[in-house]
Amino acid sequence: QVQLVESGGGLVQPGESLRLSCAASGSVPIFSVMSWYRQAPGKQREWVAGIYANGITKYSDSVEGRFTISRDGATNTMYLQMSGLQPEDTAVYQCNAKAGYTWWGRGTQVTVSS
Repeated sequence: QVQLVESGGGLVQPGESLRLSCAASGSVPIFSVMSWYRQAPGKQREWVAGIYANGITKYSDSVEGRFTISRDGATNTMYLQMSGLQPEDTAVYQCNAKAGYTWWGRGTQVTVSS
């Protein structure tokens, strides 16, 4: 069994930053890719960013240049450093990890509001 637990969400003002974490525990395999997704109220879940086992990173156009994804293999933790946050970034952020099977965390709420 693998568990993914997100943390680091909260309420911030426009322009501020947050760092999200996704900690994997249990019988953790070598994930081929780990990703962040988000779902805003009334909208479909959207892919935000992904990081592959070889270190290659990819971002959605909406966050490119503002968000940075990273992972620490020693602690099985993935991060999402978010800067320049805007109200449209408000959503529940979930992490996702793949290794043949796909695992999901439950999510952490990010609210950007003045």
